Amino acid sequence: MKHSTIIILALISVNLNAQTADEILKKTDLNMSAENRIIESSMTIHGKRNSRTMTSISYSVGDKQSFTEYLTPAREKGTKMLKLEDKLWIYSPSTDRTIQISGHMLRQSVMGSDFSYEDMMEDRELTDVYSATRIGEEEIDGRKTFVLELVAKVDDVSYYSRKMWIDIEYFVPLKEELFAKSGQLLKRTSLSDVQKIQGRRFPMKIIYKDMLKSGKGTEMHITNIKFNQKIPEYIFTKAALKQ
Repeated sequence: MKHSTIIILALISVNLNAQTADEILKKTDLNMSAENRIIESSMTIHGKRNSRTMTSISYSVGDKQSFTEYLTPAREKGTKMLKLEDKLWIYSPSTDRTIQISGHMLRQSVMGSDFSYEDMMEDRELTDVYSATRIGEEEIDGRKTFVLELVAKVDDVSYYSRKMWIDIEYFVPLKEELFAKSGQLLKRTSLSDVQKIQGRRFPMKIIYKDMLKSGKGTEMHITNIKFNQKIPEYIFTKAALKQ
């Protein structure tokens, strides 16, 4: 190996080791967060006896506004969810009623999945709500990762602490463990199929497991995602729920 190559490799190694936990988290936020986004996805809920899949389209602006419409199956078609700030409304076409979900009800499961309403509402940048410490490096499915420990620095957060495995090259989380303040493990997430989209890296497959529930978890496949689009303001109104 040439002397110059050894120096370059050494510099790359030093640069990786010099990155602080906060810098790693900021780079991860750049990939995972956006001014707005439109996501088409399928969600498969693996229950004790059988599995069921539903598809949806979601629109979100920052961490304050989001709108989701379920497209299939027929039983769920037309169900819509609207988040404005810290409020969440759900419209059910079968009853033609809109209800508001608040307080402890936000911890309930969405459509019987391993996601809670709180999970779906939490879209703030990690650097805004957590302090990070770098605790090591590990390999996941052949990819080197930084291992970070995150502790909440605000009160209104769903999980007091998190452990994250972040891809060293792409700055995308590949695994996450979410904990209560007591230290109990509440959720475990596995992220994969990282693709380059509009100049950023993003995981297109997420397996989410509520550790307090039986079943094999919930699998989400993102079939299409677009960042920084023009989204009509009308979508984020209660009137849009009944359209």
